[in-house]
Amino acid sequence: MIITRRNFTLGLTAGLGLAGCGTSMSAISSVSSGGLPDDLRPVPNAGWSQWVASFRDRAGAQGISETTLNAGFRGAGYLPGVVRRDRNQTEFTRTLEDYLAIAASDERVTKGRAAFARHNAMLNALEAKYGVDATIICAIWGLESYFGERKGDVPVVSATSTLAYDGRRGAFFEQQLVAALKIIQSGDISADRMVGSWAGAMGHTQFIPTSYQSFAVDYTGDGRRDIWSADPSDALASTAVYLQRNGWTRGVHWGGEVGNGAPEGRVITPQQGGPSFSVTSNFSAIKRYNNSDSYAIGVGHLADRIGGAGPLRGSFPPDANGLTKDDRVTLQRRLTAAGFDTDGADGVLGPKSQAAISAYQTSRGLPATGVPSQELLRSLG
Repeated sequence: MIITRRNFTLGLTAGLGLAGCGTSMSAISSVSSGGLPDDLRPVPNAGWSQWVASFRDRAGAQGISETTLNAGFRGAGYLPGVVRRDRNQTEFTRTLEDYLAIAASDERVTKGRAAFARHNAMLNALEAKYGVDATIICAIWGLESYFGERKGDVPVVSATSTLAYDGRRGAFFEQQLVAALKIIQSGDISADRMVGSWAGAMGHTQFIPTSYQSFAVDYTGDGRRDIWSADPSDALASTAVYLQRNGWTRGVHWGGEVGNGAPEGRVITPQQGGPSFSVTSNFSAIKRYNNSDSYAIGVGHLADRIGGAGPLRGSFPPDANGLTKDDRVTLQRRLTAAGFDTDGADGVLGPKSQAAISAYQTSRGLPATGVPSQELLRSLG
């Protein structure tokens, strides 16, 4: 069985990193956007060291040389933060409205249009060669790494070996570790440059090692399939190949909002009371990349916006607290103006907004629930 990004995402999360989003600057990915936090730096762990010693024999039996093993594990170590993140993945669902507020924010659309303009010739060449819409490729790039700004800087060998040793999905992550070492051995990347998210997804479009082995291509012709390079060509071409081989049909649009020029197709309404979407077989192909309706709509809608389309025409109902998106944006702006910084006003009330609400409530002698309400909004007016 080929383990694809879809298999990986089903076991990890749908819509990576959304639990931490609460500002318009947040990327929809689990990758780091800066220096590594302390818990993602190697620490001594005798059990991990013993596991690595036993793994070396299994790796050798699969054709990984001693030289590669030495290079791969040079400087590697046990990462406690990887285990913590793996075990603390809360089961939750964001509304489609919140998801799209992040996935197709004004800032992401602006960045996407600029990125598309910079790489227009290459993206259109990929569409001509592989049949996948250029804007779809660009949108996946935007959701996975914020157009290359947040590819992740966690060493992949350390991350996958830590998760393989931890054992919750030991066999899966040992397979990823073996694949990562084979990529190093092939000469596509050096061990010190092989970095990615805390769970081992890599490069501009966040391929796991086994997906890299199956789908990555050397589009630039320099002899290496370099999805980490500042030049995103290999990564974006690899994404086109991934979609092509997972059912993308040339010339078929992914879908769209019903009543807004959407093609004929299956109709879905992911959020009760919100817009409906007519989706095609290519919507299903996008879900092979991440098995989530919200993700696929996010990719498709962002792609449309990058191509010049406007926002959705339909509206979403008030949330469980009786607040519309405009109410939530106003609440964030008023909290920030009052000295309780929400770090942005996108209408998505994530942890930072909840902390700001709690701080404001405490300052007024109220129970610090962190829960928004119309009454809270009026008190800030």
